[in-house]
Amino acid sequence: MKYIGKARFQKEKREEDNRSGPSHQIYSTKVCTKVSLSSIPNWTAMPPPYPEILKVRYSSDDSSLQFPVHNPATGEVITNLQAGTPAQVDAAVRAAQKAYDNDWRWRSPADRSAFLFKCADALEPHKDELAELLCLENGKPKQDALSFDISFLVNIFRFFASICDKLPGEFHQRGSVNATVIYEPFGVCAGILPFNWPPIHFGGKTAPALAAGNVMIIKPGEQAPLTVLRMCEIISQVLPPDVIQVVPGLGPEVPTALIKHDLVKMVSFTGSTVAGAKVAETAAKTVTPVVLELGGKNAFVVFDDVENLDRAVGYALEGAFFNKGEACTASSRILVQKGVYNQFCDKLATGVKKLKSGNGLDPTTHLGPQVSKAQQERVLGYLQKAKDLEKEGKVKIAAQGQLPDDPACKNGFFVPPTLITDVKRDMVIAQEEMFGVLVTVTPFETEDEAIDIVNESRYGLTSIVFSQNSDRCWRFSKKVDVGLVYVNNYFRNILGIPFGGAKETGYGREHSIDTLKEWCRAKVITQPSGFGEIPSWRAVKEVLGA
Repeated sequence: MKYIGKARFQKEKREEDNRSGPSHQIYSTKVCTKVSLSSIPNWTAMPPPYPEILKVRYSSDDSSLQFPVHNPATGEVITNLQAGTPAQVDAAVRAAQKAYDNDWRWRSPADRSAFLFKCADALEPHKDELAELLCLENGKPKQDALSFDISFLVNIFRFFASICDKLPGEFHQRGSVNATVIYEPFGVCAGILPFNWPPIHFGGKTAPALAAGNVMIIKPGEQAPLTVLRMCEIISQVLPPDVIQVVPGLGPEVPTALIKHDLVKMVSFTGSTVAGAKVAETAAKTVTPVVLELGGKNAFVVFDDVENLDRAVGYALEGAFFNKGEACTASSRILVQKGVYNQFCDKLATGVKKLKSGNGLDPTTHLGPQVSKAQQERVLGYLQKAKDLEKEGKVKIAAQGQLPDDPACKNGFFVPPTLITDVKRDMVIAQEEMFGVLVTVTPFETEDEAIDIVNESRYGLTSIVFSQNSDRCWRFSKKVDVGLVYVNNYFRNILGIPFGGAKETGYGREHSIDTLKEWCRAKVITQPSGFGEIPSWRAVKEVLGA
């Protein structure tokens, strides 16, 4: 790669800044009118309504690599997206490496901060558009997409913009030597995204990666790639060329090519535990660092000394069904102490029956469809297991919501929200991540039993505990093997706190100042201090007399 030198880079950057304006505040008054993907060189995609075939910069020309993107509320095809191949991955990575070598790695933290503020300012006027697009391809209610996903997206760019210069270095006085620890970016990084929160995962990987000085290649979730393409387009308008790239793909071909590429120096993956294990296995062959945010089977625990049962029921309803259960943080298994078990189940059943499923563009909709036909069939499979268990007298389907009555939704990927009670702790529906609108309730007797049930899961992301006994809540929080514990609340705004889990939920932390270190490697520089003699090997003096 051509090396332009830091001095020349700084001169060219000053000239660029003089052309584009001195600060993100001035810039924010100028951006960002709606533009088509075709306004970026080599991009041929257009904003909605989409053409029959959607092709972007790093799409293959092979027509056999097209895959449909559905509206899950209706089952209709929105567009057919042209996938990339390893050849497109290589082109994207090499363009990103050039951008890193010739530009981004030499930017100061203040420069990177200004660019991230520009990204946030560019995204801000598109919040409604992005929420509607996300609703269209993912199925979640537009109101939820706007208030949660898109709001988080903008805020996380501002958050990391504000802490670009907070990545701490270290200085150690070692007697005759001083040691300085600095944190340097990896270079080209890959972010592999799931379908459930595209804006959150796009921002959650891109913002800290750029803040730390890396450049980024994004592979969107194949079920919901359009919002990612649009977000990438928007921030590409305000970033130096090729600092952010996106390569769409179907199946493992594109992610595998990214992970195996010798210029990709770090991979951040969010998705299932099975897929995450394959990512780790592939990355291990080149000893490429990975951050994995994987599955969850989160326990919502209610003790009989709960101070406000109605409040606990409300949080349980939210924890189980928000985002139609397609969340690694979903509290899809509820554990209730026997003293309040029946009362809790009755109250929760009342809420479940009132949940309204439908098209996410309808403001009265609570639950959208599952994201795809395959996901619908997966969740229906777990529902059938519950029905079979009920026939055997082993569980009870205590409540179900209604499917939408809108004729336009008859082919949508809907599953009725379902409450399953009297579930034994070892049943499949109590152990496996269902990732849909099903929730189980299991009774327990003692504190130790509840903790044992929580910890027997192979996952370890979150746990929720409701009790007015502060000592019990602290004991519980210390003993459960998870990354986050919510005590008498279910606070969803995770921005600014380390987010991640234990066991088969993965490793690494996102969304906080600690995240910056995930996107860097430490380098130690030692220098003589001028105080005392630096120790040396005895043989040096013996053979050299020095």
